[in-house]
Amino acid sequence: MIAKLRGILEASAADHAVIDVGGVGYLVAASSRTLDALGPVGGEVTVHTEMLVGDDFIRLVGFASAGERDWFRLLGSVQGVGSKVALAILSTLETAELQAAIAAGDAATLARTPGVGPKLASRIANELKDKVGAIPTAGGTGTAAPIGSENADAVSALLNLGFKPAEATAAVAAAQGELGTDAGLDALVRVALKKAAK
Repeated sequence: MIAKLRGILEASAADHAVIDVGGVGYLVAASSRTLDALGPVGGEVTVHTEMLVGDDFIRLVGFASAGERDWFRLLGSVQGVGSKVALAILSTLETAELQAAIAAGDAATLARTPGVGPKLASRIANELKDKVGAIPTAGGTGTAAPIGSENADAVSALLNLGFKPAEATAAVAAAQGELGTDAGLDALVRVALKKAAK
């Protein structure tokens, strides 16, 4: 599994980049936002990656941040959303917009993405609403709080204790805001429970 690449940006196109790592050129598919964030050809870049393996392909998808990769994984969990559609959504909407649209059940915003019709947009909003909930954007900066496995597991733990999805996600977001993005699951759950009890 290739999780991250650091090297020289050798080429950039509308939907992919080539990154030279020690003389090996990796073709990495990416959203337009990630491609814009990479900077000029010839510069040093770091991308977080997801390796997709099928019967007849192996493909690398790159992201400017681990948070964007988490969104890609979350979108890919919805039936009918393949890697191309997930990248199209991440190209059209900033992660904060995406999070707000899903939390509000706003299928119309999701349907602004080319290739995403009203039916698929509704499915995305419905299936991901409980996973994303009402997690606020980090520090009001317009950057969505990362939806990593620790966050999802912490929210799940609170849901199992009887909390409502919105309460659980808000408490975990508050806990992560206090502890930082590197917080472990135990600490997240412990602090989230204190936040939810207030």
